[in-house]
Amino acid sequence: MGQAGTRLGVDIGGTFTDVVLERGGAWFSTKVLTTYGAPEAAIIDGMHQVCAKAGISPEEIGQIIHGTTLATNALIERRGAKTALITTEGFRDVIEMRTESRFEQYDLNLTLPAPLLPRNRRYVVRERLDARGDVLVPLARADVEALVDEIGSAGYESVAVGLLHSYVNDAHERLIAEVLADRLPDILVSLSSEVSPQMREYERFNTTIANAYIKPLMASYLGRLRARLADEGADCPVFLMHSGGGIMSLESAAEFPVRLVESGPAGGAIFAADIAARHGVEKALSFDMGGTTAKICLIKSQTPKTARVFEVARTYRFKKGSGMPISIPVIDMVEIGAGGGSLAHVDGMNQIRVGPESAGSEPGPACYGRGGDKPAVTDADLVLGKLDPDNFAGGSIQLHPAQSAQALEAVIGTKLDMDATEAAFGLAEVVDENMANAARVHAVENGEDLADYTMIAFGGAAPLHAARLCEKLGVGRLLV
Repeated sequence: MGQAGTRLGVDIGGTFTDVVLERGGAWFSTKVLTTYGAPEAAIIDGMHQVCAKAGISPEEIGQIIHGTTLATNALIERRGAKTALITTEGFRDVIEMRTESRFEQYDLNLTLPAPLLPRNRRYVVRERLDARGDVLVPLARADVEALVDEIGSAGYESVAVGLLHSYVNDAHERLIAEVLADRLPDILVSLSSEVSPQMREYERFNTTIANAYIKPLMASYLGRLRARLADEGADCPVFLMHSGGGIMSLESAAEFPVRLVESGPAGGAIFAADIAARHGVEKALSFDMGGTTAKICLIKSQTPKTARVFEVARTYRFKKGSGMPISIPVIDMVEIGAGGGSLAHVDGMNQIRVGPESAGSEPGPACYGRGGDKPAVTDADLVLGKLDPDNFAGGSIQLHPAQSAQALEAVIGTKLDMDATEAAFGLAEVVDENMANAARVHAVENGEDLADYTMIAFGGAAPLHAARLCEKLGVGRLLV
């Protein structure tokens, strides 16, 4: 059993996995490239590195706290399991009809995000409760058994159950869960009355489907992580950061993985609130820019702003209503695809565009020398002299400025008649304007004037861009 004073913190990002060991007031940290196929491999590698630095063995670790972007990425990239929905008869299309609100009033070619499940994966049962939870149409067990047999023959990995008014009375959902457990014991089940027991069926169904959709992936990852850690000697409690900024047990996380959406960024906002408290800052703008995304959060009186619903994967930039609503307690922040690995190209109008595609860790920006040939934000920062090629990630990764210059010239320079430095400046300016724009919109939506705020910048790339962002936003103080 590990020692109580020795804790390991792990954050898996789109590019890097950061591992920090805290022992008796001393800190030991390392950065390793994220291993997409098996994210736990990077954690084990990082754990051994920090344990070696601290001169201890993994057996001495008493607690592990882990934040991850895996759940968010699986939803954005639609890499989930084959999932079915069971809902009340007549409500099969709720997730497709949405709430009738148009986020672009006058756009005749409005494209709404496709629902997570196509219509042929949505099934109905004959039952009905009223808003007080009284039974209007009882649910017959025989009907459920027939439906479950049909679902069984279709080869689903995961089932979401969302019935009308089940947040008041969950009896019908429990009956369906009972039959599923009885007849299809290997299928993972998510009940809306457990995942998100609150009114408004569109958000509730959507959240439950999202939970079911990523559950097999996350349950398998968390199971492998626990087994690998135990094999390496770190057989201690593992907690995960959830979207509301608190922590949850590994078992809860495997059961309700949708609560891990925004898990990594939430940790950053809590960190920024702590920094704000230590420096007596009443109004802080937390700016966290990593390898794949930039996160901006308003912190007043040392408390991050929270919300009850937020959106994943918006199809229109910054437009409220254009994403998938997930109703769980969450730290309210705006997140855009702008990070060190975000790739640049020149569009049809000869304008430089940056993101949301990222070079990630495989192959990474051109300067990593791992086969990347497109210019990323990190390449621009290197060419502009903001990064030291010999001391990147504490000297553990050597950067190659010549490869950055080559990528910048090939993709931007040749099209716009610029040398590498000018192309790098253009790229940086575009990404900074994208982030400033997101911060402005977020401030306006929350009725805040950013002039009285202090920016707190952290994450791999934020300090390199924060000063320019402050200039654009009229923010007078910056804490790095």
